[in-house]
Amino acid sequence: MLIETERHGQHVVLTLNRPEKLNALSYELIDELMDRLDALERDETVRCLVLTGRGDRAFSAGADIAGFAPDVAASPETAYRNFVMRGQAMTRRIENYPKPIIAAVNGIAFGGGCETMEACSLAIAAEHATFAKPEIRLGFPPPFGGTQRLPRHIGRKRANEMILTGEAVSAEEALLIGLINHVAPAQDLLPACLRMADLIAANSAVAVTASLRAVTRGLNVSIDEGLAIEAAQFMIASASPDAREGTAAFVEGRRPVFRHR
Repeated sequence: MLIETERHGQHVVLTLNRPEKLNALSYELIDELMDRLDALERDETVRCLVLTGRGDRAFSAGADIAGFAPDVAASPETAYRNFVMRGQAMTRRIENYPKPIIAAVNGIAFGGGCETMEACSLAIAAEHATFAKPEIRLGFPPPFGGTQRLPRHIGRKRANEMILTGEAVSAEEALLIGLINHVAPAQDLLPACLRMADLIAANSAVAVTASLRAVTRGLNVSIDEGLAIEAAQFMIASASPDAREGTAAFVEGRRPVFRHR
């Protein structure tokens, strides 16, 4: 089993399970992760997902080079079809997921591992975690969305430095430049992610999904288009029983009881 699933109340922890390969993203692992995401999206009892790696050395060292090298050798078209399209579909799925996905970065997040983390809604890193874009040293740019998401996270010049040098940054630096949300001691990493998940789950699932969609879709358009997206998501959420409950509870001075519909 390349993806381990563990239930924590309303939340599910997904663990990349290739510790002997530093949780490298093989074709099989990516396909299995996509299947798990499909199943968990349909499960209305699941509020948040936490994505992490097995062991204390790596979140993910990136794409499985030995696995995709034959496709690169075959032709650019084969590499694009089997490798790039698969990786971009995975990060796009994570980015557009209707439930929050929190990356628990328990070690190195290099290459495709870093790109996977970037696609997550939120990220908390262990103190010893490091982040890098070493694809340039293999002769190609980051292919799983890293050239697009990283500048949106940390700005063009910082992103160019990571992408063009391949040098790693520490968890503290990643926090400083806005690549992650928090840094935690290794032993508190998963509890910290689950505490954040609990804070999110206290709110209406309808409002959470609407907020995620507004932020993700709005990043790639003009401010006017973004405001229209925001308004559309507000309209969807405000038509829900949860919105009526939330406003009524505020007026009445009590805690809302959300039904997540």
